[in-house]
Amino acid sequence: MRQFKVLVGMFFIFVLTACSFGGGRHSQSASLVDFLYPDGQQPSHRADAIPQLSLPLRVGIAFVPSQHSRHNQLSEAKKNQLLTNVAKQFETEAFIEHIEVIPDIYMRQGKGFNTIEQLSRLYNIDVIALVSYDQIANNHQNNLALTYWTIVGAYIIPGDNTDVQTFVDTAVFDVATRKLLFRAPGIDTTKKIHTAVSAEETYQTMSSKSFDNAMSAMSVNLKKSLEQFKEKVKENKSVAQVKYRSGYRGGGGSLEWFGLILLLALCTLRRTAQETFTKE
Repeated sequence: MRQFKVLVGMFFIFVLTACSFGGGRHSQSASLVDFLYPDGQQPSHRADAIPQLSLPLRVGIAFVPSQHSRHNQLSEAKKNQLLTNVAKQFETEAFIEHIEVIPDIYMRQGKGFNTIEQLSRLYNIDVIALVSYDQIANNHQNNLALTYWTIVGAYIIPGDNTDVQTFVDTAVFDVATRKLLFRAPGIDTTKKIHTAVSAEETYQTMSSKSFDNAMSAMSVNLKKSLEQFKEKVKENKSVAQVKYRSGYRGGGGSLEWFGLILLLALCTLRRTAQETFTKE
């Protein structure tokens, strides 16, 4: 009878342990639409407005604040790290003057484009990149876990499956006209088998890593979208009009071509002068 009570006690301890860490669904998200158009508001910008982009661009980048999250694992420190990594990949571009990472605390001061315009004055930016996200993690036991109904098995038998799916989307807006310039997505799916008692720790690690992977994929797509946008501007002036700030001369490539053309012109003049002198 005593042994039976011990076994029953161990069984309930295992069940409680498993329920505490596994067999669940975690989700966290931040909606771009809910942030820019709260309470069902309609877009207020003119459809025919043409963005006036002044080079080099002054850009801001920020995460859309999460409003409805059961398990908010994406801390402000993590957001800042992810945004800083993205900014570093574009800081060498000649047409970008600076990229300001906007802290989460400032993004939570309000909603809509009015908040964006206030931040643009605070940080002296013309264009803003808003990063929204949606992450879902599922945890469930496989058949192997059901074979080991002991408290020891919960620690040493990798019987839990956790899969994390992360989607991030970066939308780049012209602040003055409130028009979307271009956007770029990033997707990651991560899976892992682990023990029941390590479910929560495993989820936190996988969640963080999945955001890293999704943001890296988004950065690659962001560069592609940027190149496509520049081509559209060249082909269609109604997409956006480009002007230059005082002292800006464009990228190094333009200066190199100008120098090469000037050198060729000087060589031609010299050759013509030599031929004229020889004839005389």
